[in-house]
Amino acid sequence: MPLLVAPALPAGSVGGQEQPHLPVRPGLALRPWRDGDAPLVRVAFDCPDIQRWHVRRFDGDDEARAWTAQWAGRWRAETAASWAIVDADDRPVGQVGWRGVLLSEASAHLSYWVLPTARGRGVAAAAARTLTRWSFTRAGLHRLALEHSTANAASCRVAARAGFTVEGVLRGSVRHADGWHDMHLHARLRTDPM
Repeated sequence: MPLLVAPALPAGSVGGQEQPHLPVRPGLALRPWRDGDAPLVRVAFDCPDIQRWHVRRFDGDDEARAWTAQWAGRWRAETAASWAIVDADDRPVGQVGWRGVLLSEASAHLSYWVLPTARGRGVAAAAARTLTRWSFTRAGLHRLALEHSTANAASCRVAARAGFTVEGVLRGSVRHADGWHDMHLHARLRTDPM
């Protein structure tokens, strides 16, 4: 069955290039995950707040290594991407990335989390703004969306500080450990002011 509309981005437009390192601000950058980051990733997913909103934990270092290792393949397959948010010593303090990449629509969903020791300093919002800017100006995406539980006020503040407009509420759309959650849907378009 032929498509009536050509894909917005051709295959290979993202995964055909090396995943970039992106400066965020002095002392903060985005880089691809490395095997050596796995112990810190396990610590992150042991955090009750991260577990609450991301509904995942790791039961061993092997699972954390598998999580960090998966991203290179997902980048090449152009289905998802993840960057470690790193401090001046190149230690991860969080994550920002794309989920649900659709080259045909030039769109993706943004995700992020930050370790408790890095919270309250604007790290997530700064990383989200940096990735958003690069997504539009270099990767060619047209739309980035993000969803978070309406009960997650901190994530809502990050989305607003990163310039994502609330588009609505998705009722009962995600199940967390404590039950079904309504989700705020935020989005930015490439044509929105940076």
